[in-house]
Amino acid sequence: QVQLVESGGGLVQAGRSLRLSCAASGLPFSRYTMGWFRQAPGTGREFVAAINWSGGITKYTDSVKGRFTISRDNAKNTVDLQMNNLEPEDTAVYYCAVDRLLSAISTMARAYDYWGQGTQVTVSS
Repeated sequence: QVQLVESGGGLVQAGRSLRLSCAASGLPFSRYTMGWFRQAPGTGREFVAAINWSGGITKYTDSVKGRFTISRDNAKNTVDLQMNNLEPEDTAVYYCAVDRLLSAISTMARAYDYWGQGTQVTVSS
């Protein structure tokens, strides 16, 4: 079965960096778009970044552009999110997800059909 397992979350001070990683299994990873979403308490799941099957196309939400970088390693079936210059507003549970529709990158959570369990990121001011 499909499994997505996130790691790398934690507690950091504002301005510092974290690198999240998502390991995928049970699917032909290199065929699909992968995305990162986040959810803060009392809010809906928010798109953060996504990367197409080859890694040649990426998309980011405006609030993380220039600070976050998404990348993938199709040989290792992993997708990473490098987060620099973190802000308290980045505090959330971060989820990786796979979009198997083989279409353009979507920023909508409903387009992604498998999700990891999430990893907590807390940024203190």
